[in-house]
Amino acid sequence: MNTNKNSSGRRQQGHGSKAKASAHLNPNSKRFTNRSDSPSKDEATQKKHSAKPYTKSKTFKQKAENAPKNKVVTTASSQKGIRLNKYISNAGICSRRDADLYIETGSAAVNGKIITEMGYRVQPTDEVRFDNVLINPETKRYVLLNKPKNYITTMDDERGRKTVMEIVDKACKERIYPVGRLDRDTTGLLLFTNDGELAKKLTHPKHNKRKLYHATLDKKVSLKDLQSIAQGPMIDDKKVFVDDVAYVQGQSKNEVGIEIHSGRNRIVRKIFANYGYTVVKLDRVIFAGLTKKDLPRGHYRHLTEQEIINLNNA
Repeated sequence: MNTNKNSSGRRQQGHGSKAKASAHLNPNSKRFTNRSDSPSKDEATQKKHSAKPYTKSKTFKQKAENAPKNKVVTTASSQKGIRLNKYISNAGICSRRDADLYIETGSAAVNGKIITEMGYRVQPTDEVRFDNVLINPETKRYVLLNKPKNYITTMDDERGRKTVMEIVDKACKERIYPVGRLDRDTTGLLLFTNDGELAKKLTHPKHNKRKLYHATLDKKVSLKDLQSIAQGPMIDDKKVFVDDVAYVQGQSKNEVGIEIHSGRNRIVRKIFANYGYTVVKLDRVIFAGLTKKDLPRGHYRHLTEQEIINLNNA
């Protein structure tokens, strides 16, 4: 299967100790080949039970103790309407789990009354305030950008540098945020949304969301180093789990495809630097199943309904 640098296909993953995983850039051009026979590492499996249950912090406990004295704890509410925690989440404030904590500590008010009941339902005519600010549930938006070089992934920059928000500022009227980061010199796929719960799901390593990069190095990468990278190097005293790494077929051996699900800052560049290589170009060609097909550099598009369903179900 052949590919080019601006699109990507899918990886077929085998089972057992000798997993045969192919990382493709495009079914019509070049692919990653000559893979190490070492098995892929699944960070979620290696760190079994690493996700700890969410617990209330001292800050929340202190806030609860200092909650307004005139708060009203409701005892019954209609089965119609939308749950208050979902209403807050839909407004882009936080996840539903975090909204429950804020509700408990008296941050939410409906029609002038502070609500602390879990499961309280908001009616269409209700006025809802969060920390005394009127809020409304927004339509969820999902925008995919093929990020160009020399743009930083931030909402604004005090130094006046170009930001990715300048490219997508007219994509929708809702306020959207980048999911994860790409450094200034890295190009490729970057997702924007106001769906806080999905953003959290896509960025947490335990959900194992696939991220495939095409790296161009300053010199040829030896097969020995490629095999060592596949085993998972130690970076900053912490093991990095590499799902797949291989040369790009038809290109010089200084072009390598690498698949990871780690969200650590500049991790791909650090991996190669650990072996004495400098990344000259870095392009993210797959993110959580989304590809750059028909999306030129510097352009964006809204996700299809099916793509949104896939992201939520994956």
